[in-house]
Amino acid sequence: MSNLMLRVLVGIALIAVALAAVWFGGIPFWMLCVVLGIVMMGEWADLHATPASTKRLSQYALSVPLAAMMPMLGVGPGFFALGLLAGAAFFVVITTRLSGLARGIFYVGLPIMALLLLRRQEEGIVFTIWALALVWACDIGAYAAGRLIGGPKLAPSVSPNKTWAGLAGGVLLASLFAAFMHYRFGLALRLTLATPALAVLAQGGDLYESWLKRQAGVKDSGTVLPGHGGVLDRLDGLVPVAPVAALLVLLPKFYWW
Repeated sequence: MSNLMLRVLVGIALIAVALAAVWFGGIPFWMLCVVLGIVMMGEWADLHATPASTKRLSQYALSVPLAAMMPMLGVGPGFFALGLLAGAAFFVVITTRLSGLARGIFYVGLPIMALLLLRRQEEGIVFTIWALALVWACDIGAYAAGRLIGGPKLAPSVSPNKTWAGLAGGVLLASLFAAFMHYRFGLALRLTLATPALAVLAQGGDLYESWLKRQAGVKDSGTVLPGHGGVLDRLDGLVPVAPVAALLVLLPKFYWW
């Protein structure tokens, strides 16, 4: 099996699992987020050349705020969970003296909290699929446009394969997807109009993780996903998008309050 075919099949399987979890919501969605978060924290630790015992410590620390977000507890993602994330990061930095490792608590924890917040809304399925799929659409559009058009490199010192044409293709496909969500499922106009900026943000997240891998001297953040590398490799664009998407969704509530 070619690497491209393997990549496509694994990608389809990942999307199917994600959509099923979003559809069921509640415990299934929370469990998927927790598993991904623990794996992502381990990969973040590896990118920062952290010893195995210290890596496990950071994963245990992250598990506390993630556990507090369990739907059955009635606490959920919110200011209390945000405080627990800050407490976990503080615990990691004072016990390990590794500020880079402590930053991983927020890097992993904030997007998970944002996704859980999105799913809890009245139109949670629409909001969550929008946030996830705009990143998927951006990745697909960027890959297709980059291969078909090529042209000047976007950031050759960080990621030699990314092009400006790829960025434009990713933004275009993500915007078309948001327009479809608006007309078919009633996605709010402010979210539809914000999608191009979020697509650019997704590409920024991708570049940041590429920079981290270049600093660490590795090609992939992990090997858990055949043809894709690690979980961070697949969710790097979602990391900055999810918190901003959650803020945009919740903005009217804060305004009226």
